[in-house]
Amino acid sequence: MSTSAASHLSPAYPERAAWGTASKLRAWQQAALDRYLAEEPRDYLAVATPGAGKTTFALKVATELLDAGVIRRVTIVAPTEHLKTQWAEAAARVGINIDPRFANAHGRHAGDFDGVAVTYAGVASKPLLHRARTEAAPTLVILDEIHHGGDALSWGEAIRDAFEPATRRLSLTGTPFRSDTAAIPFVRYAMDGDGVLRSEADYTYGYAEALRDGVVRPVLFLAYGGSMRWRTRAGDEISAQLGEALTKDLTKQAWRTALDPSGEWIPTVLAAADKRLTEVRRGVPDAGGLVIASDQRSARAYAKQLGELTGEKPTVVLSDDTGASARIEEFAEGDSRWMVAVRMVSEGVDVPRLCVGVYATSTSTPLYFAQAIGRFVRARRRGETASVFLPSVQLILEHAGSMELQRDHALNKKRSDEDDLDWSPEEDLLAQANAEEPVLDSEGSFEALESDALFDHVLFDAEQFGLGAVPGSQEEEEYLGLPGLLEPDQVAHVLRDRQRKQVSNGGGRKAAEQVSAHRALAEHRKELNKLVSAYAQKSGQAHAIVHAELRRTCGGPELATASSDQVTTRIETIRRWFVGRR
Repeated sequence: MSTSAASHLSPAYPERAAWGTASKLRAWQQAALDRYLAEEPRDYLAVATPGAGKTTFALKVATELLDAGVIRRVTIVAPTEHLKTQWAEAAARVGINIDPRFANAHGRHAGDFDGVAVTYAGVASKPLLHRARTEAAPTLVILDEIHHGGDALSWGEAIRDAFEPATRRLSLTGTPFRSDTAAIPFVRYAMDGDGVLRSEADYTYGYAEALRDGVVRPVLFLAYGGSMRWRTRAGDEISAQLGEALTKDLTKQAWRTALDPSGEWIPTVLAAADKRLTEVRRGVPDAGGLVIASDQRSARAYAKQLGELTGEKPTVVLSDDTGASARIEEFAEGDSRWMVAVRMVSEGVDVPRLCVGVYATSTSTPLYFAQAIGRFVRARRRGETASVFLPSVQLILEHAGSMELQRDHALNKKRSDEDDLDWSPEEDLLAQANAEEPVLDSEGSFEALESDALFDHVLFDAEQFGLGAVPGSQEEEEYLGLPGLLEPDQVAHVLRDRQRKQVSNGGGRKAAEQVSAHRALAEHRKELNKLVSAYAQKSGQAHAIVHAELRRTCGGPELATASSDQVTTRIETIRRWFVGRR
């Protein structure tokens, strides 16, 4: 093994470097390495945006220390089983043999390995075993996504116990903040001007810098609102517009109603996202899409809807087991269109061809959102863009609008009532990743009844574009059809051009008229469905039979594609049937 081997590792493992980078370290990686070698710190925290190349930087540090004889072993700690394998494969490319299958029951790794890759959970279950391994030889511990090690959680205490004797500790994260105020082991904190203890990184490379350097993709956020209707535990039916100013509880309920697979919102957004993916694939033939779901039930339902829409069965990842890792790897290496996953794919997993995403989860912490968006930003060639479809929820839109802000972990910041939507410790995120989760509001269960979707706007570089449109309209198509290969300044230019065209065509007024017509048609369909339900109960016939008889009597297509006039005719007809006038 030699440091020269590390120079052959792509700056952005597992894919080749982004356009404009040579087969050597990127500028930020070299600067961070120079500082590390000059200062020779026992603890070093590198904060770099997802897709910037943290793995390559860490392995370069490891090869330098191994060649210099400072260490003889490497221990890599990662959040998930899948990432253990990913790290081992990257290390092998620079001549470091890492055992990703090491288990606590083994006690020690085989002699032909330079170290092991373990999970935070594995360390937490037997910290003294890992302490003994760390004491047995000079060891570099690489703590990937170190924010998982908050002291107030059992993981944090175990990490400190296990790796306190380490010769060197290199901590990495793309999101240096937590949803709670638990201290992160081996991270320095300093008091700011407001008297708040904040984490201090030894080197920081943010999204804005990476975007400027062409290391990451610019992200287009496409926001969709719509009408929601649900029934509370008390039996009350509530209607609201997703995206309107609502109370915290009503926002949660409207949001989860939108994500319910039985409504119209999620199928409409999935269809729009698939159209966007088709356009992106014109310039990026292997571009893939990822739907991030809240729970297994929803993930399966979304996958079924995508399969019916595209004629291609999506890859479904429901748990962090060996089979899930194999499915992720197969998807990453192939060219199929869609993957649907519960939370496990939100952090650390590298599938560089992901260009389109659907944020179909009700998880709202800034940490989780940043990690999720990080799956789409890795650039492989000049001009690639990422497109992520979002619900028009103010909190989520605020997260999207602050992509370029650098955040630090605040240790003693007071928690306010407004923070409730953000309160979700990472331990819970991982523990619940594979759980079946009922749709709950803060007061108890509720029933999602109906939903529809409306295109609201595109958010890019914290600026909104678009005046709203009905799904399927020419106005929506203008934004879904944006070229898949554009420079950041070109993205802004094209979006402004689209908006000018929409305004000159009376887009604001026209969109409002279309929305009104769309909602009126939706109300007519609801009314017809209620009448059909009542008539079916009265006559003893199935709903489908009643609908079929109405079509034979009145003519026209099935209800989903019937016009407003056709639906009105059927309403008048079935009303006559109720009084015996057939």
